[in-house]
Amino acid sequence: MASLNIRNVEKHYGDLRTLKGVNIDVDDGEFLVLLGPSGCGKSTLLSAIAGLAPVSSGQIVIDGVVVNDIESAERDIAMVFQSYALYPTMTVRRNLTFGMRVRGASRQQQDEAVKRVAGILQLDQLLDRKPSQLSGGQRQRVAMGRAMVRQPKIFLFDEPLSNLDAKLRTDMRAEIKKLHQREKTTTVYVTHDQIEAMTLATKIVVMQGGEVQQIGSPQTIYEHPENLFVARFIGSPAMNCISGTLKLEGADAVFVGGAQASAGLRVNLGEISAGYRPYVGKNVVLGVRPEWLAHSADITSPELIQAVVDVVEPTGSDNFVILLACGETLMARFAPGVGESGQRVGLAVDLSKALLFDAATEQRIAR
Repeated sequence: MASLNIRNVEKHYGDLRTLKGVNIDVDDGEFLVLLGPSGCGKSTLLSAIAGLAPVSSGQIVIDGVVVNDIESAERDIAMVFQSYALYPTMTVRRNLTFGMRVRGASRQQQDEAVKRVAGILQLDQLLDRKPSQLSGGQRQRVAMGRAMVRQPKIFLFDEPLSNLDAKLRTDMRAEIKKLHQREKTTTVYVTHDQIEAMTLATKIVVMQGGEVQQIGSPQTIYEHPENLFVARFIGSPAMNCISGTLKLEGADAVFVGGAQASAGLRVNLGEISAGYRPYVGKNVVLGVRPEWLAHSADITSPELIQAVVDVVEPTGSDNFVILLACGETLMARFAPGVGESGQRVGLAVDLSKALLFDAATEQRIAR
């Protein structure tokens, strides 16, 4: 196991900067997920950690040692690829031990490693099969096992589940989480799937345009996004983001907005805080996650957002309800059976969680 420090890392391809001053610290035993849309730089950063793509500037530090000039094979890391990268003519056993044979490990060491890893990943009955005789999930377990036999300092996963169907992805997420809980090996995992990120990570790095947007625990990233990009990217369904103005009414901060502001989409945020006071009279964005909107049959109270149900999407455990309010389209998460197309409803905002963002900088405003 090892710590990992990424210090002011840049990666340039001619005039194109794919990584821009990236700084990340990964503690010993952490499970770090690099999350972001395609082209945000997360796979480039993983390749830099692995030594497959030399950085243009900055440092990659593993266990206190700068590894920029150390070959990939000497960094004591193991990588699991999206494509499995198994040798088709070799059995599972020989795939697992290939790297050990290359490094001159004894037969006894190979057998002990295979026994340990096969037991953990439930590969015992598959050792004499070839990759063509395995399911996608079994192949991915073999790819993980090949990395595990090395007992590396750091595991690197490059979107390992993207080729699997939904059921297998769920199963393999659990396998990877159990593996980390058992082995406690420092892990860096790349994905664009926020469900994978939220369920696996102890720490998430959200990236966009080669830059780090936010680093934090899954719950912190979800409930306290640092900017509008993170707020909109994290969460399914996405956060409702409504443009408007912050007003002072008596001692209270009141958000007034919506595409038809004259119709009065108003949210009283309570007594104005020191953080909100400088934004009175300025353009802001109100951020409310779907589950922070509560349904009410009261369609007259001025304390509620008045809305009309447009579409109801039942999921079994919830109803995702699309509503129209003052020209805005809002998404709410209601209990099963709640909401009917055309119904007029009141919406109560959970004021303890609602967020404000500066419309100009898109940064979250501290309360």
